[in-house]
Amino acid sequence: MKDLRTARQKMTIQPEVETNRPTANAWNLSVGPDICRDVQAGLDHEWSVTNGLGGYAAGSLVGATTRSYHGLLVAALRPPVERDVLITKIDETIELPGKGILKLGVNEYRDGTIDPQGYSYLDTFSLEADVPCFRYRLDENMTLEKRVWMEYGQNTTYVQYVLSAMPAKGERDAPLTLTLTPYCLYRNYHSTTRGDANWHFLVEDQGNRCRIRAYEGAPACFLVLGSSAHYTPTGNWFWGVKHRRDAERGLPDSEDVYQPGTFRLQMTPGERVTIVLSSEPQLQAEFGGSQHEVAVEKAWTRHQQRVQQLLATANQSKDALPQRDPVLARLILAADQFIVARPARARDSQPDSGQGHLSTELKTVIAGYPWFTDWGRDSMISLPGLLLGTGRYDEARALLKAFASYTHGGLIPNRFPDSGEAPEYNTIDATLWLFYVLDRYIATTGDWSLLNELFLTLSSSVDWHVEGTSYGIGVDPADGLLRGGTPGVQLTWMDARVGDWVVTPRHGKPVEVNALWYYALTCMESWAGRFSLDASRFSQLRSKVREHFARRFWYDAGGYLYDVVDVEGIAGQHDASLRPNQLFAASLTPSLLTGEQMRSMLQKVTETLLTPLGLRSLSPDDPSYCKHFDGNQQQRDGAYHRGTVWQWLIGPYVDVHLSVYNDRAALRSLLQPLVQHLWDACLGTISEVAEPEPPFTPAGCYAQAWSVAEVLRCWRSVQV
Repeated sequence: MKDLRTARQKMTIQPEVETNRPTANAWNLSVGPDICRDVQAGLDHEWSVTNGLGGYAAGSLVGATTRSYHGLLVAALRPPVERDVLITKIDETIELPGKGILKLGVNEYRDGTIDPQGYSYLDTFSLEADVPCFRYRLDENMTLEKRVWMEYGQNTTYVQYVLSAMPAKGERDAPLTLTLTPYCLYRNYHSTTRGDANWHFLVEDQGNRCRIRAYEGAPACFLVLGSSAHYTPTGNWFWGVKHRRDAERGLPDSEDVYQPGTFRLQMTPGERVTIVLSSEPQLQAEFGGSQHEVAVEKAWTRHQQRVQQLLATANQSKDALPQRDPVLARLILAADQFIVARPARARDSQPDSGQGHLSTELKTVIAGYPWFTDWGRDSMISLPGLLLGTGRYDEARALLKAFASYTHGGLIPNRFPDSGEAPEYNTIDATLWLFYVLDRYIATTGDWSLLNELFLTLSSSVDWHVEGTSYGIGVDPADGLLRGGTPGVQLTWMDARVGDWVVTPRHGKPVEVNALWYYALTCMESWAGRFSLDASRFSQLRSKVREHFARRFWYDAGGYLYDVVDVEGIAGQHDASLRPNQLFAASLTPSLLTGEQMRSMLQKVTETLLTPLGLRSLSPDDPSYCKHFDGNQQQRDGAYHRGTVWQWLIGPYVDVHLSVYNDRAALRSLLQPLVQHLWDACLGTISEVAEPEPPFTPAGCYAQAWSVAEVLRCWRSVQV
């Protein structure tokens, strides 16, 4: 096999340490004027913060809303779903005595106009731990810093301003006037708004505190400042705000936003001013009163203490790596954004009703921001990195219990829809991933009590798989392999669909599904023995899979594994597409392959699929390979698993390479482009996918759970 260094030369991987990017401080990740004052670069970079409920705040680096999903308050009104955009942004205007008016906002309009052009004052952007900080240089002696964070467990956002100045000799600190202009909406985060000159939002004005509703019966949002602020109503629509990222994705790319009014107040150097944005009906009375900034300071302290606790918990999990490794600390903070509360099933609800009550004790994983909800498969794959790799064992336990509680027909849900409808169960692998993750959880924590709680559910799940369950999922008695597939339904992680076209159906016996099936049977055989139960049925099934796996899946002429055998149920018809799914056979169940088979397969994957940002989903030599991902929905979905690079697939690649070569230094170098990606796209996190050809531009969701999870897990595993 060509060694990994040869493959890396083809990828032009950048050096491990770049002098223009900070690597020594876990709390600061920053970019300077070269990006902040370049409007195109600033519009191409994003930031995001979350609240543990599925709600979030996000925007472009320079402040314009380049997506319909952007907003300072995107509230999860039925956590973790039903996310609504209530406040899109706030534009700031500064009046300097004797020096005129400075407009710090940035808006892009349908005709291409960018106004105002506040990016010209933006000096730096940094993440202080997980808090975005925007630093504006107002003149040679004065700066304004803006920080944004959310209250954990609430749909509440804080936007804080701090003025710093070095007065010229003989001058006293003079106050300036700050005007804050919020833009409001009420819509689902997937949609856009068309305004109407006759449509005026309902505003209850209390001077420095406003209650705003789009119309009677709509949820209210609150905008609250300290007692020195003064509100002036305006009631204006701003027409044709452009969302350039949505335009690139073939989506509606402009909308109208409502400006209910402005807040105006004076600031002196050293003073802090904080506006609180919230959809919480019981917002603390301290906000808006004489103790406003005291209440805000308490909120800031709560947030800082929670961040410290996250890192302290991770430090206690295995070693002190986060304390001495800023990359790992950064990934731990990125991981936290995806872990949210999940409603527990009500005791009297039907098995597939999906109805429940909110319990902060049960957890789930948001698959990706800004547009995904929680998916069973993504949650299971992400759990080892997001929760076990960060020491959050209680939450891992809660997540496993939450998904197991929704088991129906032997399957855990594939997806929880946006509007809280019944869960969807169209997945052949999510349930099998649960067996793997539970095994990792027990190995990490020694908590056998959870297995005791779930064992009957797991045993029943195996029975369902053997006898046959939904979507044609069931065991072939001839070889013990798991098959599945129904026309028009996508069951594996390669699940793109355009109308009635299932792009990668993979009906039959997929390779990673059967590696997972073997792993699940191995676990059940061992677990049954631990409980002194009859394990013979699990043992017999496992032995049959072991007997047939390599014989059925090994593609001798290609030197790698078939992607699917018995395609569409036709015996002997195999799919030889060179895909990354075969890596799971070697990473999860290496005993099913010989050492030579693993090396041969790894070489094929390295030569054809490996890129700086992850693995291609299909070989470029395949006739179905798509060289480009981004475009309208049909273009994107058509390319989603036919070449597009997936960051999370670096996980099984690293596992297999470690098993075969045990070269941690080479793998640390391999991971560097993914670490450097923390400075690209959405700062501080890792995207869902990337273009399959150089320069491998990040695409898809700007923050993806399993991307962060697998990079975090791998980064831990390759440390000396």
